Amino acid sequence: MSYEFRQVEMDRVYGFCHYMLRVLYDIAFRGDVYGQDNIPKSGPFMLASNHASHLDPPFVGAHVPHQVSFFARKTLWKPGLASWWLDTVGTIPVDRDGGSDVNSIKRVLQAIKDGKVIILFPEGTRSPDGGLQRAKPGVGMLACRTHVPVLPARIFGSFQAFGRDGKFRPGTPISVVYGKPMMPGEYDHPGDGKERYLRASERIMARIAALKLPEPAMV
Repeated sequence: MSYEFRQVEMDRVYGFCHYMLRVLYDIAFRGDVYGQDNIPKSGPFMLASNHASHLDPPFVGAHVPHQVSFFARKTLWKPGLASWWLDTVGTIPVDRDGGSDVNSIKRVLQAIKDGKVIILFPEGTRSPDGGLQRAKPGVGMLACRTHVPVLPARIFGSFQAFGRDGKFRPGTPISVVYGKPMMPGEYDHPGDGKERYLRASERIMARIAALKLPEPAMV
């Protein structure tokens, strides 16, 4: 089945939202998408991307032909439609107080065990200027504990479309590049000792940084 019509294999609400995000992308932010052949066809994996905008999670996920799980801060779970939607599409709540969120970690590990896909951001938070930031150890910890492939991705143009200044600029092209999956032996070096998780995150972040937009074809 082609990438465009995999929504029928997803949960109903998620599949509908996935389709509508693709429509929104094509209408208002259409750029180029490269490397979709690198996306694993089956099995659990983590997708690690740079993070410059609130648009990153939906648009990185909209081009993945699988149902994926995202993180969102716990404060978004408020009575009403928002909480229902977040739970229905499989969003994982996480604390943003800097501490270790044991329940979130358990949910990620269970999702991976169930064969699902998780989208993570090694930088931990949105970039203040659109540039790449240093990786934090959280993604490395989850990758090392699950030992699943990690698919690096890089999104371009999202900061210009909706950055930290809060200005929403439809019509700004947003492009996504998916790299080749990293196997556990590429990111996890147990000999790193206490720095194991941070070093794993840094290796994943380096692979993200290495992704570039291909040069336009000469006519």
